[in-house]
Formats: sequence, structure tokens, C-alpha cells
Amino acid sequence: MSNSPMDIRDLSLDEIKDLVQELGEKPYRARQLWEWLWMKSAHSWDDMSDLPKAFRSHLAERSVLRPLLLAEEQRSDDGTVKCAFRTHDGHIVEGVLIPTPKRLTACISSQIGCSLSCSFCATGKLKRLRNLSAGEIVDQVVLLNGMARKYYAQGLTNIVYMGMGEPLLNYANTMRSAERISAEDGLGMSPRRITVSTAGIAKMIRKLADDGARFNLALSLHAANDAKRDRIMPINEQNTLAELKDALRYYTRTTRKDITFEYILLRGFNDSLNDAQELVRYASDVHAKVNLIEYNPIDDGEFGRTDARDAEAFQQYLDRKGIVARIRRSRGRDIDAACGQLANKNKPALKEGERVMK
Repeated sequence: MSNSPMDIRDLSLDEIKDLVQELGEKPYRARQLWEWLWMKSAHSWDDMSDLPKAFRSHLAERSVLRPLLLAEEQRSDDGTVKCAFRTHDGHIVEGVLIPTPKRLTACISSQIGCSLSCSFCATGKLKRLRNLSAGEIVDQVVLLNGMARKYYAQGLTNIVYMGMGEPLLNYANTMRSAERISAEDGLGMSPRRITVSTAGIAKMIRKLADDGARFNLALSLHAANDAKRDRIMPINEQNTLAELKDALRYYTRTTRKDITFEYILLRGFNDSLNDAQELVRYASDVHAKVNLIEYNPIDDGEFGRTDARDAEAFQQYLDRKGIVARIRRSRGRDIDAACGQLANKNKPALKEGERVMK
């Protein structure tokens, strides 16, 4: 068994109450401690100014606080802010603040690296080193919210789990972080403003439904036939489109929530009229709307970006066939902050040896 101290943010409220009782403190101290951890986002014991010093000392002896720290920030010409965050054990993970006229969105990561190796995604070239804890996921939101207030004088409006990693392969921490972000005794954001994006793991989509997930679900589809999806997304070999369709139907029936398909347009690969027809059939079967995404080049990438006219024609075809579809313009390309580009190219990652190599 490990002798390392426990991470205080891994404990439930009931476990916090038990710990407070063990330390001989009054019961109300548990609620105070909980609020420091999740509402006030304390990053050190010294921050918890209304807790007795002796209590804080005892907490420090029994447990640790492991906040993410901002290692570097980069600002794009379009106002996007990419942040490199350092974990307690020295790894680097990235998050992005994406401003649009109507929204300030935090794109957050769920893992350090990724194991899925999608061919259009720079993060897929990195090894998956470990899952992020719920606290580390929440810290990204807190820090990016601070960036939003710093640069745009208002807080975040939306949160998307679309950064590094596959959220459903870090299921427990994804669920707990989303609960802490939306809880009244957490960050207090509406779950309707949170979207979790998955590459498609059928059994975990069903589990989301059974567990009553309150956030929105997006599926990274990118091709509506198995041969093409197998080529660019190896996970499709174990989670075929038919299996995913069954899971998505179960999810929509159980939760009464709609699905969004994310579909990166890759020139000459998945942007033809035939591809659009296949997408219409598949999306119609699960009543999904579609976000069409501009491809963002990555090092050694084999694909190109679909011409703007062809993208609009693709979108208009979907609309004519009754599929709600919009083209999502990429932001932050000049700092490698756009969709599919998160690859730890920043200086802190280079120092840690976790940069994707050209």
C-alpha cells in the first residue's frame, strides 16, 4: 500500500465530516473546509483564513492540496488564450479560453496526453501519462474563469471537455468534476452550459444515461461509415457505428437530451456529397444536430482543410435534409490552440520532455 498522503479533494463531504470528527473539531468545520475547497478554490492551507491554525496544521499532516499552477499563457490574434498548466507531479496539460461575441468558453482537458491516436489530432501523438483528478479538472475552469475576467471583464459562459484526453476513459473524475462545477456548493454553473465530448465508447455512453448525467453530450463522429472512421479513429474498431447508434438511442431515450455530432471536414476524405448523405442518414436515426468543424493542420498531418465553399455546400445540404448543422469556425490557430492542435508545444512542456515531436 502507498504511504503517500491523501488528496483532500478526493474525499466526499461525508468523508470530510469523518475526518473533521477524527481531528476533534466541531462539525461545522467540515462545511467550512468543503467551501474552501470547492466554492472558494483555495490552493493552500494558508488560504483558509477562518479555520484555526492548529486545525490547518493537522489537515496538512493528514492530507495534501494539489492545485494546478499556471505555467504559461499565450494570446492569439483573435483573442483566444491558451494556458499551459503544471500538475503537482510536474506534467503539463493545456486548456483554452475561447471568446466569441456571445460566449466565453473554457475548453478543458481530462487526461495528460491521450491513448486514442486519432489521426487528425495532435494530442493523439502524445502518450497518455495519467488521468487528471476531479480537482485538477475543476482547477482548469477556475483558472480560465480568471482569464475571462482579466481579459473580458466577465466570467465563463460555457465549459467543454474537448481538450486533451478522452473524458469517458476518466469517467469517475469527469462525472465528479462536472458535479462540482455545477453544484451550488461548488462553482455553481448550470449543467446545461457544460458539454462533454467523447470519441465514442458505447458502454460508457450507456453508463452516462444510467447515472443520470445532466450535462450535454457530444460525439466526435468525423465519418458516417465504418471503413473511413476505422482509418482515422482506431477506437471505432471496438465501437462500431451500429453499436454507437444503439448506445446513443438508449442515451436519448433515457435522458431525454439531444446529441451533438462533431464532424471535422477533411478535404477529399469526408466532405463529398456521398459523405453528406451518409451523415444525414446516421444523424437522422439518433435525432442529432451537427457541428461542422474546420480542420486545423497538425505536424505531419495527412489531411487538408475543406474549401470554404465546399464546407458551406455540405452544411446547406444537411439543412435541406432537416439536420440542424452549423460551421464552427476555428479560433486560436496561430498559437496551436484550435480544435485538434493541443500538443504541448509550449516551453514548459519542452522542459518536461512532453512536447510532441515533429
